[in-house]
Amino acid sequence: MFTEEDIKLIEREFEGLRQSSLKRCADEEQYKLVLKAFEFANEAHKGVRRRSGEPYILHPIAVAKIVVDEIGLGCKSICAALLHDVVEDTEFTVEDIERLFGAKIASLVDGLTKIKTALDNDNKNKWQPNRVSLQAENFRRILVTLNDDVRIVLIKLADRLHNVRTIQFMPDYKRDKILSETMYLFIPLAHRLGLYSIKSEMENIWLKYREPAAYASIVHQLDQIMSERGAAIDDFIAPIRQELDKAGYQYTILKRLKTPYSIWKKMTTKNIPFEQIFDIYAVRIIFEPRGEFNEREQCWYIFSMITGLYSYKPDRTRDWVDNPKANGYEALHLTVMSNAGNWVEVQIRSQRMNSIAERGIAAHWLYKDAGTGGRGDTEIDRWIEQVGEILENPNIDAMQFLDEFHQELVTTTIYVFTPKGESKSLAKGSTALDFAYSIHSEVGNHAIAAKVNQRLVPLSQVLTNGDQVEIISSESARPRREWLDFLTTSRAKSQVMDYLKSDKKNNIKEGMEILDRKLDERNITERSRVIKKLVDYYKTIGGKDDLYNKIGIGVIDLSDLDKALKTNAERRNVQMWGVKLLNPIRNTSINKKSEFLLQEDIDQGTISFNIAQCCSPIPGDSVVAFIEDDGTVTIHKKSCAVATNLASKEGHRIVSAKWSKHFMMSYLARISLEGIDRVGVLSDLARVISLVLGVNMRKLHIEAHDEIFEGFIDLYVHNTDDLDKLIRELSKVKGIERVKRVEIK
Repeated sequence: MFTEEDIKLIEREFEGLRQSSLKRCADEEQYKLVLKAFEFANEAHKGVRRRSGEPYILHPIAVAKIVVDEIGLGCKSICAALLHDVVEDTEFTVEDIERLFGAKIASLVDGLTKIKTALDNDNKNKWQPNRVSLQAENFRRILVTLNDDVRIVLIKLADRLHNVRTIQFMPDYKRDKILSETMYLFIPLAHRLGLYSIKSEMENIWLKYREPAAYASIVHQLDQIMSERGAAIDDFIAPIRQELDKAGYQYTILKRLKTPYSIWKKMTTKNIPFEQIFDIYAVRIIFEPRGEFNEREQCWYIFSMITGLYSYKPDRTRDWVDNPKANGYEALHLTVMSNAGNWVEVQIRSQRMNSIAERGIAAHWLYKDAGTGGRGDTEIDRWIEQVGEILENPNIDAMQFLDEFHQELVTTTIYVFTPKGESKSLAKGSTALDFAYSIHSEVGNHAIAAKVNQRLVPLSQVLTNGDQVEIISSESARPRREWLDFLTTSRAKSQVMDYLKSDKKNNIKEGMEILDRKLDERNITERSRVIKKLVDYYKTIGGKDDLYNKIGIGVIDLSDLDKALKTNAERRNVQMWGVKLLNPIRNTSINKKSEFLLQEDIDQGTISFNIAQCCSPIPGDSVVAFIEDDGTVTIHKKSCAVATNLASKEGHRIVSAKWSKHFMMSYLARISLEGIDRVGVLSDLARVISLVLGVNMRKLHIEAHDEIFEGFIDLYVHNTDDLDKLIRELSKVKGIERVKRVEIK
């Protein structure tokens, strides 16, 4: 039962939601409905506590607060957020919700219940070899709600945000699964729906738990910059305020720092240190439009004010007022040099643009319904329609769907034009044929060539921003398997595969011929053993015919055939004392006496470990483990993209793990170096590595040009402490400017 202190805590938390609801509800009747929903949920969850020990009702209250304060949804969504766990966790039904709160709120709660059930069920299923991913199928079901009512997905994003805010109370294996799902699907989904603040917060939480040392270091350096340069930014803003005041604008200027995750991402992808991130600071100008000009013209007018004060970098200008992003985002960005010698990004937005940027699709539709939408106001609707088309395709399997949907979420958008001047948004890297299918499936199916900017080009021509495209077609033309080699959008690929799958017999024959040619090139004659290995590697549930069929239509392109053929031969097991599992694995085939794989199994050497080649973790790295179909366990770095992908689709394979204290092996790692070229620098490096530190090198690659050298060294170390010591010692060598650990490609 709850204590008096618990009851006071619930009342205090609900008071904040009550105040927000008063402002958001249209009338007294809606407000009373929110109160009724709270009272009902509070009674339904009475006496129930979360893992943290606090009353469970605080979670629905927190989700509802996010829904109203951070997303901007209304009364029905607030009620649904308060009630979202009632049907799943208590004896009440959807019919009870409909009777008490109406059909629409019941529909929202039903959608949220199905999402929660889908995600939770995957955790309850035992691990089995060659199991089809229920998680991928569950995500597919979740995304059906985008077409049913997008508010369901928005409320689910609020639910996920609160779950990751309180993720410290979850066990490691569940934390790994939730963080991977969040990075793979929910963060890109929040980005696509325009919920930037939610996206950024989830990214930072992911980094905090996946790469805690990197997160702490970046936060510390940001705090230092804030204390050292805060006054300089105020000095930078002062002349801008004077110009805006002189022009008679009503405005707000906000200061912000780049997020820890975005800094870490830039450091890792561009392989640069923190000191080389130049756009740490950003300034946001939010103005109230004046009557004489439209919003776009006023954005450019303010742009001219700022460039009259400071020098700007033309190649860093981003015009999203004329060409809004696919999620509806509109703003004008520029980067200027401050008087203190620092690059500062300036974002210019109207009040309407800022509301859409902060609250995404909810604000987008609010302005749209009011008739004040911006120029990119149909892009989100088009995207949701495209998602619906993919979902309705009966031939696409769940894993393929999830990969294609993820690709749609993370791809940059370009804008091209029809001959009549109509704008079309496409993923960056799209071809003329992708454009044809974006117009209509029949246009794509009968395409033979295209004209881009009045010039005749093949269908494989990659389009760029601003191209004008005309498709040339023929009634006799038909889709060909080769098209899959250059198509990039899931919509176009799906249409082509639908056509090709109509002739499965020919597809199997073509796939067999393709595979035979590939094996002949490698002088492989023993076919049956190889086919079995490929069926296992590509997880073709329908056996060899399914394998041939997917090769024939291009779903499997055999680009990784060599890796598939060598998978077993290259597996390198590490000693059983190198890793310790923190939670049991459900697997009756390994331990006949129990349904769990216990720590004794590891101690007795009945299970082996495999170090993932994609990220090459070493002792000291934060790691996560996955059980394979043959019973071995593969160890990945927690920040590894492959691990995130795998965990998001097959969370039932996750095993929490940590390095044990008894390291008996050396692990391969790579460090990159840059410095001033001089005679003897190479011998000095080798001396420190081999003689001073006693580390064995596997590969050394150095290139010198224009008095500068750069390269990398692959070497064997016992753990991250050894590697950190090596980096410190190499940094002391004369001429060395930078030493850093990097991934082995």
